[in-house]
Amino acid sequence: MKETVNANIGSIAFTIDRDAYQALEHYFREIRRRLPDDDTETMGDIESRVAEILVEKVPSPMHVVTLEIVRATMARLGAPSDFGEPHDTAGVAGTAGPDTPPTDEEPRHPVRKLYRSRRDRSIAGICGGLGDYFDADPTMIRLIMLLPILFGGLSIWAYVILWIVIPEEPTRKFNIYGTEKRQ
Repeated sequence: MKETVNANIGSIAFTIDRDAYQALEHYFREIRRRLPDDDTETMGDIESRVAEILVEKVPSPMHVVTLEIVRATMARLGAPSDFGEPHDTAGVAGTAGPDTPPTDEEPRHPVRKLYRSRRDRSIAGICGGLGDYFDADPTMIRLIMLLPILFGGLSIWAYVILWIVIPEEPTRKFNIYGTEKRQ
């Protein structure tokens, strides 16, 4: 006998196996780690899409959503890595799901790359990108760049060189509806 859970996914109630629920919860957690902290709309869209797919696959509300159905749904939406790199590395070792065996390794920290910011930009996104890279306030970096410009320094040339040399932050590729979004 399997234990079931009543879960509300995308504002639709489902009866779901405990192991399927844990796998789906792990999947959502991994996607959430890859989205910006203030982006709740995208996560809501993903949950709504999962609910739509589950409604297609489960013939009636009386049937239980199984692990196989959840795995097929996750395969249709794509792997969490398709949503970008994780923003936080805290708790990586503790986020093992039911399909992931626990490891004794320390969590790996992703390689940080310097990009011009697409979200936090005034001119070219240099200061926003430096702020993201160094975990600093972009406004302070802007002030540090502005002061030498006002007092005859060479920071305008440094800014132009950085604008040319630093690549722009890559766009995110979301695979919500089972189709690949071209950039």
